[in-house]
Amino acid sequence: MRKTVRSVLYLSLLWTTQGLAQGLSPKWEELTAADFVRALEAAAGTCALPLGIIEKHGPSGPLGTDLINVRYVTGLAAAEEYTVIFPEYYVGQIFEAEHQPGTVAYSSRLQLDMLQETVSEMGRNGCRKIILVNGHGGNNSLLPYFAQTQLDSPRDYIVYAVMGGGEMDSMPEAARPSRPGVDGHGGEGEISNVMASRPGLARPERAAAESGADLARLNLPEAVYTGIWWYAKFPNHYEGDAAGATAARGQATLRVAARRLAEAIRAIKRDEVGPRLQREFFERMAKPTPPREQD
Repeated sequence: MRKTVRSVLYLSLLWTTQGLAQGLSPKWEELTAADFVRALEAAAGTCALPLGIIEKHGPSGPLGTDLINVRYVTGLAAAEEYTVIFPEYYVGQIFEAEHQPGTVAYSSRLQLDMLQETVSEMGRNGCRKIILVNGHGGNNSLLPYFAQTQLDSPRDYIVYAVMGGGEMDSMPEAARPSRPGVDGHGGEGEISNVMASRPGLARPERAAAESGADLARLNLPEAVYTGIWWYAKFPNHYEGDAAGATAARGQATLRVAARRLAEAIRAIKRDEVGPRLQREFFERMAKPTPPREQD
């Protein structure tokens, strides 16, 4: 607990004294209107939209586990590479958890409409590079599709999606699972992260209240997909075993995730090719057929 309090104080110190952030909070909702303009300049027009969800996370995790963790990591990354962070956002794909209490599952049309409206408003407010930071596995297909739809009409901003954190083999020892098979949805890894990001919310002692075993109830070829696949494997909406979760592991994991995200933000800030090619694409899209030569 003391380590976490110190880390929060350290973040606050970074945000208020570090020249990179010019004394500005990275959080959109904490800025005054005048400071928002300064923040955009400090961020070189980059804005991050961390996406979580409201769903069951086994017997040990709070419903907002994904949202809590992705916002925490984005805050850590912003302390290293400043960006403006959009307020809490939890409109995503989670139909597979509707059989569990507490799940908030919006219609597919609203998911896309809400994301488009949000991104468009970010663009209207001056965000020229919008980074979707995914914190929820159920969005793994939604967000790349959404990013692709941004080519359907000309826009003066470009959308990037940061989808994952890298392979476990590249993680330091302190961030690795205590034993094979304990990680997964609501498992040791995720619950360790909550214990680091929001102490007191996780309940690893309840891990044995339900089974996180894979029931493997479908027998289909690997190339075949059906929406019921997750329920067929994990009807308790719980994968692995959270009993061994620790704040120390969470701290190690989140530091790595934050460093990787900061590197992505830095690369996006430097990217001049993507915006240029998008402008070129929109120009060619308006007149895809060259004029015929006159005889």
